[in-house]
Amino acid sequence: MTDTHRLLRQHAPRTWQRMLSGRRLNLLEPSPIDVEITDIALGLARNTRWNGQTIGDHAWSIAQHSDLVVDILRGFRPKPPPWVLMAGKLHDASEYVTHDLITPLKAVVGDVFREVEARLTEAIHIRFGVPARLDPEIKALIKKADQIAAATEAVQLAGFTADELKPVLGIKARPLPKVVLTPLPSREAERRFLDGFRRLEQEMALAGPPRP
Repeated sequence: MTDTHRLLRQHAPRTWQRMLSGRRLNLLEPSPIDVEITDIALGLARNTRWNGQTIGDHAWSIAQHSDLVVDILRGFRPKPPPWVLMAGKLHDASEYVTHDLITPLKAVVGDVFREVEARLTEAIHIRFGVPARLDPEIKALIKKADQIAAATEAVQLAGFTADELKPVLGIKARPLPKVVLTPLPSREAERRFLDGFRRLEQEMALAGPPRP
């Protein structure tokens, strides 16, 4: 048992959460069997980016952010294979449990949060046919799309200017010039997330398993 495990067990003897699907997800030792996409979609659609500090009648959800990342990845050339698109779709999926901690707060929370997040991500990847740990070049590709999405969100929704992206937020990417972001009600964001997931599942089935 690691020091992080001991710390978590000491302060939180019950380390599982019951999901609406009926699954009981252990946060310390998450099993892929207990991961359900409906739970993920519900959680991500109800959790907000930018701590909810975005314009509009509805929050910009992690579900919508995840879909935007997939759209950006689809525009890369050469186009990534379906399993990479699925990895992009799920890059923040652990936040259906941990929520989206803003970068300054993640720095304060430190190693405990990162280990829990990493274990959840591995379980989610295994459940949906993605390598548990991604190669550095794949992680970098998804991070690039994630940064473009973040830049676009920052300028369109979170009140930042393009000139503030790098010095204030540390984002080197530039916002998308021709995309208009529209925050949706959580139920619609959930539906679109699930629809996109099902399409990617079909694409993965046709393409076959990930190749090294």
